[in-house]
Amino acid sequence: MGIIGQLASRFLRRKASYEGATSTRRLSSWGTSSAGPNALLESSLRSLRNRSRDLCRNNPLAESGVEAWVSNMIGTGIVPQWEIESATLKTELQLLWEDWTDEADADGVSDFYGLQALTVRAMAESGECLIRFRPRRMEDGLAVPLQLQVMEADHLDDQKNEDLQGGGIIRMGVEFDREGRRVAYHLFPTHPGENSSGASEAVRVPASEILHVYRPLRPGQVRGRPWLTSIILKLRELDQYEDAELVRKKTAALFAGFITRTKNDDGGPIPGFETDESGKPTVALEPGILSELEPGEDITFSQPADSGPTYEAWIKQQLREVARGIGVTYEQLTGDLRDVNYSSIRAGLVEFRRRCEALQWHTVVFQMCRPVARRWLELAVASGAINLPGFVESPRQYLRIRWRPQGFQWVDPLKEVTAQQVAVRCGFKSRAAVIGETGYDPEQVDREIAEDAARADGLGLVFDSDPRKTAKAGQVQAGKENAE
Repeated sequence: MGIIGQLASRFLRRKASYEGATSTRRLSSWGTSSAGPNALLESSLRSLRNRSRDLCRNNPLAESGVEAWVSNMIGTGIVPQWEIESATLKTELQLLWEDWTDEADADGVSDFYGLQALTVRAMAESGECLIRFRPRRMEDGLAVPLQLQVMEADHLDDQKNEDLQGGGIIRMGVEFDREGRRVAYHLFPTHPGENSSGASEAVRVPASEILHVYRPLRPGQVRGRPWLTSIILKLRELDQYEDAELVRKKTAALFAGFITRTKNDDGGPIPGFETDESGKPTVALEPGILSELEPGEDITFSQPADSGPTYEAWIKQQLREVARGIGVTYEQLTGDLRDVNYSSIRAGLVEFRRRCEALQWHTVVFQMCRPVARRWLELAVASGAINLPGFVESPRQYLRIRWRPQGFQWVDPLKEVTAQQVAVRCGFKSRAAVIGETGYDPEQVDREIAEDAARADGLGLVFDSDPRKTAKAGQVQAGKENAE
């Protein structure tokens, strides 16, 4: 092959390759890593976690983004609704659960739904959260002898890595057997960041006693990554930039003007000017004042440099990128609603709420709510708090639970309710589905409606919500008018 053929062949091979994988001048400085998910986290997790928490403590944007996730994912709580045939047992389970939720927190500062919110907040700030089952004695007087202890990820020894006999392994404090199943967690008894005289060695705790709640982003990922990871640097530098801009404006505003004069021969005070404690002349600025300068004196007013007309647009673009990094909308992050309309804000909320639902079901419900309900049922039956026939032989029938998050409030409730009404009338949805989307139990709502109707009948009340009564009342009124 000649020179021209070789050059042509080399050119064609280069054009056929992926541009993103080439080593051209534009990409030569792009350093990448092929390390696994745990190798990357092992060397960075502690710094990422500390910096993320620092931003949440001191940066209002980070705090606002985390709070948006907590309030939308949890709200007033993700509530269980048992799906069993026996209405009596279902009612007993619901009442027993409601009694226990107020006693669920081992620290006694929140209820079960507050623990859900605390878990999501810790997961967003630190990337993960630990929940430890704390069985209690019967004489403690709890509705069900079980409490939950929520712990920060610092309790899990991320520096503990060992190869065990029998094929097991400890990776970043999490112990696996030879089959790759989690069998234990190596936890510090007290928070490593607290001043305490407790033991400093990690203690092995069986995995059956621990819930490890985090969002895995790569297959095989053992520990959770803080949700602010991709924007830690941007948030930090943006915060520093705005602080510098604030200080610059504050410094410039301290100077009203500058007086230039020829010093008196005797060095005494200048006539017509008051002096401060150090003997320097001062000029008072008052509305409508006319001040006469002495011969040889001139005054120049301070004209500090402005940020420029592009400052607001640039800051807004940076905030949009921050919002995307956190996973919330720009309006949720900043509270700025100037440029939105119904369609735009609804489109943004639909996408955000789809993310919320994915995390609710794939993470919070699967990793926290379902295991807690199973352990709660086991101890409820074992303690005699409730009698569930056949639970020991077949617990699955009592674990059919529909977890219902708090319903989202839309921008225009009338349009949304009208759309739901049309969907029900056309047979595209059931009433139970519509009610369930609001976070309520359809059976409970039906009972309340029946009770309201019975009470209205007893008092002789007529409402527009009952068309039969409304029509009957109209007929009675028409009959009276005809009789007159």
